[in-house]
Amino acid sequence: MTDNRIPPPFIGDERAMLNNWLDWHRETLAVKCAGLSEEQLRQRSVPPSSLSLLGLVRHMAHVERAWFRRVLNDEDVPLLYKTDDPDAEFNDVDTASAREALATWQAEIEIARKLSADVPLDAVAKRQRHGQDCSHRWILVHMIEEYARHNGHADLLRERIDGLTGE
Repeated sequence: MTDNRIPPPFIGDERAMLNNWLDWHRETLAVKCAGLSEEQLRQRSVPPSSLSLLGLVRHMAHVERAWFRRVLNDEDVPLLYKTDDPDAEFNDVDTASAREALATWQAEIEIARKLSADVPLDAVAKRQRHGQDCSHRWILVHMIEEYARHNGHADLLRERIDGLTGE
């Protein structure tokens, strides 16, 4: 695996730390997917789980959109990959395009970065989540947690596919 990630600095202000850690984890998922074929990206973990790297990419595109565009900025954009199946982003990968999913994910990351750039950390998101207000800071911390948890899954999936592991 080619790993061009830039480690977060040991010293910095809060916003820089949050942004750098979030970008580190975003790039970690990209590293775990790098160099794999569509079939390898679709490869499932172990039954009964439907977890795959492609499913993780689709899920994180959905999460980026939901938190930054819909909650933080109150945009009226549809959720990605949602059907009657609440886990469609994970389950519906057999014919999904990896190239399209990766491009969608990267586009959502870029939009999220732009939306987040000038919002104070203490700002309250424009839309509630589960009936509660949340701060921009909470969203950033949650996104770091979401990526970190799923990157653990991605590491195991990648090791199962071709034996490669990494931080």
